[in-house]
Amino acid sequence: MSSLKQFIRNVRAAKTIADERAVIQKESASIRASFREESADHGVRRNNVAKLLYLFTLGERTHFGQIECLKLLASPRFADKRLGHLATSLLLDENQEVLTLVTNSLKKYETANKLPGYIDLSHSNQYVVGLALCTLGNIASIEMSRDLFPEIENLISTANPYIRRKAALCAMRICRKVPDLQEHFIEKATQLLSDRNHGVLLCGLTLVTSLCEADEAEGGEEGIIDKFKQFVPVLVRTLKGLASSGYAPEHDVTGITDPFLQVKLLRLLRVLARGDVQVTEQINDILAQVATNTDSSKNVGNSILYEAVRTILDIEADSGLRVLGVNILGKFLTNKDNNIRYVALNTLVKVVAIDTNAVQRHRNTILECLRDPDISIRRRALDLSFTLINESNVRVLIRELLAFLEVADNEFKPTMTSQIGIAADRYAPNKRWQFDTMLRVVTLAGNYVKEPILSSFVRLIATTPELQTYAVQKLFANLKKDITQESLTQAGAWCIGEYGEALLKGGQYEEEELVQEVKEHEIIDLFSSILNSSYATQVTTEYLITALVKLTTRLSDPAQIERVRRILQTQQTNLDVEVQQRAVEFGNLFSYDQIRRGVLEKMPPPQIKEESRVLGEAAKKATKASNRKSKAIKPKEEDLLFDSWATAAALRRRRHPCYDNNGLNVIIQTQRNAEGTIQATARFRNSSPAGTLSNVGLQAAVPKSQKLQLLSISSTDIAQGAEATQMMRVAGCKGVMDVVNWTEPS
Repeated sequence: MSSLKQFIRNVRAAKTIADERAVIQKESASIRASFREESADHGVRRNNVAKLLYLFTLGERTHFGQIECLKLLASPRFADKRLGHLATSLLLDENQEVLTLVTNSLKKYETANKLPGYIDLSHSNQYVVGLALCTLGNIASIEMSRDLFPEIENLISTANPYIRRKAALCAMRICRKVPDLQEHFIEKATQLLSDRNHGVLLCGLTLVTSLCEADEAEGGEEGIIDKFKQFVPVLVRTLKGLASSGYAPEHDVTGITDPFLQVKLLRLLRVLARGDVQVTEQINDILAQVATNTDSSKNVGNSILYEAVRTILDIEADSGLRVLGVNILGKFLTNKDNNIRYVALNTLVKVVAIDTNAVQRHRNTILECLRDPDISIRRRALDLSFTLINESNVRVLIRELLAFLEVADNEFKPTMTSQIGIAADRYAPNKRWQFDTMLRVVTLAGNYVKEPILSSFVRLIATTPELQTYAVQKLFANLKKDITQESLTQAGAWCIGEYGEALLKGGQYEEEELVQEVKEHEIIDLFSSILNSSYATQVTTEYLITALVKLTTRLSDPAQIERVRRILQTQQTNLDVEVQQRAVEFGNLFSYDQIRRGVLEKMPPPQIKEESRVLGEAAKKATKASNRKSKAIKPKEEDLLFDSWATAAALRRRRHPCYDNNGLNVIIQTQRNAEGTIQATARFRNSSPAGTLSNVGLQAAVPKSQKLQLLSISSTDIAQGAEATQMMRVAGCKGVMDVVNWTEPS
């Protein structure tokens, strides 16, 4: 059998995945065969288990070697034990049944002759005891914790510091697995806090912090945090000694005394001082001292400063100390280390909710991070930039964000367009600025603008009459330059269709800048070129043909109106049924000149009403039925871009699949008419191979404030593959939202 080194060499020498798999499978088979032979040679067993560990690192299955790990663990040889404990910690977990055998190898017991049996936790060699404690700390289950905690409790009090610190960490695992055992270790943990050995103190702080965090998560019911608050002066004194001590060779790390212990002390002080003013006052001075005197030129010092800042921001520290903490984070932003900049940005996002003004002072540095080569830095800086936007700085920040949007990766654009739209809507100094901002957004990233943002942009234009001439001219000019951005095309088509006469009339972009005169044929040429391009998606085509038919009442040149008619005729053979249908309908309107102008009148400004539900009360009652499966279709905002001539695509968005079982498929389609009445049509389809479905029907209910008219179903018996419909009308509905709640038959 080959050695471990040769096995690793063979795996690395494989030129293809198939070759590597062949080497691994061959070696796994060889290891299994060796296990079956049960060789008495300990060297062979160690070699096999070492190979299993390598297979584990490769992600291969190693379950067949668990018993061999336990055999090594139970061996009296230290070399066997060391590898056995390592393999047991890695290859087994707390859910394995063979852990019972591990317990027997660790737990103190007596032989039939009442002589002490051989066990690891009471071994004379401290390194064997350490191995056992490491294994228990990694894989201890609830049962193992209950069985072995007395031994761990005794080992914490031993005179050997090597064993004490490992026992403390093992106790932390036991307390997490069995919280009821915490009371057995609280007194032991308090003794560790006064230990002069740095290693023992470090592990003791870890144990106490874990106990306090568990108590905090439970709401402080056990009072563990209160028990340890009396040790705050001791902890402060220890931290002060570390921060101001001179050179100590045994604990020095690049000129700083035991940074690991300082970080643990700060972390425990943060847990103890959280929500307690008195404890906060006790640690304010030491926090200021650590934050002021720690050397920030080295990474070790930055780790201590970062923990100090987290403590300052997490407790009720005074404003001066909090500003000091934010300034440290601001200094981190100028560090060359990407990790330090990242944690600074990540922490500042949380600080904004506490002290916005302190973070605003570092705004320029944060904006500089938007140009960082590291994508994670850019992402965090972007998140932080949006949280800083307010009425006073919206112009500056949005200008920087738009500059970043121009060069941003595509994965940033959907979030950025939404966030900029929300910020512009909330903090815009005036409507003109808001329009210019959103126009810039749809021009730079129109293919990534979400529908609610586009709808809000159009609503802004529709509800601001003084902006409409300026808006339609700017949209037309931008659309002539670039037709590749979908949202820009859709918004431009909608506005030109609505306010085409304002575009033809001309006007001013600004007081001193006259817009170039727009001819009727230029508009038709632009729309025709878009329709013939590869950028004309189905939805964009629907907007364009709707805008074209509306323009027929805004144009005065009969030749251009005839061009529109011919364009619509070409769309009557479109492969998309929706586009084809609308083109035919719009073409037929030309035969009714008397009513065409009325049908194609300008849309009134949309009214933004408070969201309401059609079946609000009924839906609430239905969801309370615990023995019936129910689903609610979430309401959607009506799309202004499709408004009163809503297409079938818009209607399909309000088709609610309600039932599909036992061969019966039910879909409810809702539609609001001009009088505000909701018309719902239930469509039943028999897809059952069994044959005809009988006695099919629908029942409905509405609140008392509404009126329901439920018509009869077209046919109560539905043959295989056939359909039936049933209509209902609901009057007295308010708002722009609709919701359908349904329950399956019991």
